Amino acid sequence: MKKIFAMLLCTVMLFSSFSVFAAEAATDETDPYAFDEEYYSRFEGQDITLYVYNWGEYIADGSEGSEDVIQIFEDLTGIDVEYTTFDTNEALYSKLQSASAYYDVIIPSDYMISRMIDKDMLEKLDFSNIPNFEKYVSETFKNNVEYDPTLEYSVPYTWGTVGIIYNTKYVTKTVDSWDILWDEDYAGKILMFDNSRDAFAIALEKLGYSVNTENEDEINEAADLLREQKPLVQAYVMDQIFDKMEEENAWVAPYYAGDFITMHEQNENLAFCFPKEGSNFFVDAMCIPKGCKNKEAAEMFINFMCEPTISAENCGATGYSTPIDEAKNLIDPELAANEYAYPSEEILSRTEKFVNLSDETNKLLDDLWISISVSGLSTGFWIAVAVVVVAVIVVCLIIMNRKKKRESIRKSV
Repeated sequence: MKKIFAMLLCTVMLFSSFSVFAAEAATDETDPYAFDEEYYSRFEGQDITLYVYNWGEYIADGSEGSEDVIQIFEDLTGIDVEYTTFDTNEALYSKLQSASAYYDVIIPSDYMISRMIDKDMLEKLDFSNIPNFEKYVSETFKNNVEYDPTLEYSVPYTWGTVGIIYNTKYVTKTVDSWDILWDEDYAGKILMFDNSRDAFAIALEKLGYSVNTENEDEINEAADLLREQKPLVQAYVMDQIFDKMEEENAWVAPYYAGDFITMHEQNENLAFCFPKEGSNFFVDAMCIPKGCKNKEAAEMFINFMCEPTISAENCGATGYSTPIDEAKNLIDPELAANEYAYPSEEILSRTEKFVNLSDETNKLLDDLWISISVSGLSTGFWIAVAVVVVAVIVVCLIIMNRKKKRESIRKSV
């Protein structure tokens, strides 16, 4: 499923001493395979654990023939990593607002980074601890970075685009437009993104509006279009799109080009389209949340993910595109030439990046999305909800009654 050349010296690192790499680093400082042992050994024996929060299916983890880059980092640095995942930017944002949540490294998308900067939720990075940013990150991702204009809060992880995945065995019509997601011939086999920003973006693009509009009339028109679509939708989902499409439980869905590349290797009936109306271009970047207790170690992790061999392994495993020029030279040539991983300038010219919207517009989108996605649920669903609520109330009453009885017994004694 995941095609990438073997990372020979990374494998050597796992099974032989670090001195090999130190020697190579000394003789060839530009060797993209060499790790700086002196830099990466600074926290050995200090019992540090980093908490990393990333998208699902978004890292080389040792499965499907890939290397486990987290394990490589742990072996190299002596730092433990607790790695967990989320499925939407909004879920990440909500989790970070919880007092009980703690993470050292997070990987949100561009517009969410901008929002977090505005809300003072991110630490400024010390780039002297992230030398690979200056050394390897493409100039494309250092210039005119709208979501982080001062380049103080983020380091790019991957980039990609959104389009339409469809099953050619069942979808026989020409697919070149978002219109296919409103086609009644495929009712019950259509999936849709389950978050307000992505869902509204598709409707707005279909209508010819900017995905970043704050015009209420345009947003309400998009909401009407999404309500129109609802009876045709099998499910509102995110990561589940991967399995549902791969296993042919659904036939058409919006999804990420990077995931399509890996999905197609499992199911050759799947195809991908960049809609003629346009689509979203995104950058996911590594950030450090406010309150991080291991900031320098977190910056080391970010630097490690920018190592060309690691970025190449990572992007080769996930199918997403690397912001590291050296890494692109190291990945499987077939992936480097893939038109979905690295689209043409003509296709990129039709894409639009999300920007952070005002609090008022975000609330409007969220409120409208809730009204759309939960409306029309079956009577059985609401009966089930009612049963659960009643059961909770009954349990609470039983507990309270037992507590009162115990207190009464104590008093009588």
